[in-house]
Amino acid sequence: MAELNTLPAMSPPSWLRIVQHPLARLLLLGGPLFLMMATSNGFLEQFAGQPLLRLATVVGMIILAVAVYMGFVRFVERRPVSELAPAPVVTELGIGLLIGSGLYAGCVGILMVLGMYRIDGFNPVSTMVPEIAGALSSGFLEELVFRAVLFRIVEEWLGSWVSLLVSSFVFGFLHLLNPEATIVGAIFITVEAGILLAAAYMVTRRLWLSIGFHMAWNYTQSAVFSGIVSGNAPAPGLIRPTIQGPDLLTGGQFGIEASLQAFVLCTATGIVLFVMAQRRGRIVPAPWQSRS
Repeated sequence: MAELNTLPAMSPPSWLRIVQHPLARLLLLGGPLFLMMATSNGFLEQFAGQPLLRLATVVGMIILAVAVYMGFVRFVERRPVSELAPAPVVTELGIGLLIGSGLYAGCVGILMVLGMYRIDGFNPVSTMVPEIAGALSSGFLEELVFRAVLFRIVEEWLGSWVSLLVSSFVFGFLHLLNPEATIVGAIFITVEAGILLAAAYMVTRRLWLSIGFHMAWNYTQSAVFSGIVSGNAPAPGLIRPTIQGPDLLTGGQFGIEASLQAFVLCTATGIVLFVMAQRRGRIVPAPWQSRS
């Protein structure tokens, strides 16, 4: 009788199996989120002189992007949105903010010791307000696109190491679209930020740590130290500096991301996080490794 009452497992409909394929998910989810990220960047430029409107439009775009992401995961991938679980947000985001700002401050501190970064004075605190929107946009939207979509889906498909190579390359070399971008800067970001931000996601399997790193680095760079952010036009921050020295240490027209000290500090931090992820069993093997 037990066998007579057992119903066969229902397979998902064919359309769902198609859209659940990794390539389909990369296009169907990554495409709209990438468009929202580009739109947010457009708002940052369009409302550069209106900080409150700038912030409001970016926050609205972030809310829309998160809603689209969560809806896709719920109804297409058919799983809980664990990577945006709210419970650990305060702790993990806070740690990310502290480490991200500390890494950038450490890079500037090295330049100060070497006499290449000199503080000439300070601007009003109000100059720090416009950069909040930029930090939120890069922290949330770029991490959704490059870690939650690109890294996560490729990792599920081809394993952690292939995903690290793919996501780091795409993330780094898309910075060549910035006005003053350089090949050296793109390569440095590919390695230092690609490893750091992917490892931050892997060690927790949530986005909050990588969002915190990304937000804090960009905000500290622009709003506090008046640095160039990844080849974009510089904006005045709290500190009015004079920066003089070789591009290898100052980053030149690309910003400190293209400096030796940023490469060493950020890459080393990323490697430490990767070791932590490996010890926690968070490395996803490639399909051919699993079969063997």
